[in-house]
Amino acid sequence: MSDTLGEMLARLWATIEARRGASPDSSYTAKLLAAGPAGVARKFGEESLEAVIEAVNGDKAALARESADVLYHLLVLWEAAGLSPDDIAAELTRREGISGIEEKRSRKS
Repeated sequence: MSDTLGEMLARLWATIEARRGASPDSSYTAKLLAAGPAGVARKFGEESLEAVIEAVNGDKAALARESADVLYHLLVLWEAAGLSPDDIAAELTRREGISGIEEKRSRKS
């Protein structure tokens, strides 16, 4: 994976943070954030479903577009929930080197 995606996500995160105090009339991000975590989560769910549909359809270009929407809405959801990319990175670091099966099993206990 290239650094390009990480750099783009960092710029996107900075834009989302900057839009937090903007007017919902002038910023889609501010409008989403005004809906609160539940409203953003609903929109994230819609975008995720659209990505799933395009994956099943096998339309790579449409899947790329929907994937961009999913990533954007996920970052907005983190902002709405009071999380940061550093919080997610810490969780991924905690899981590193642990099998997915083992990690899921540990959540049940």
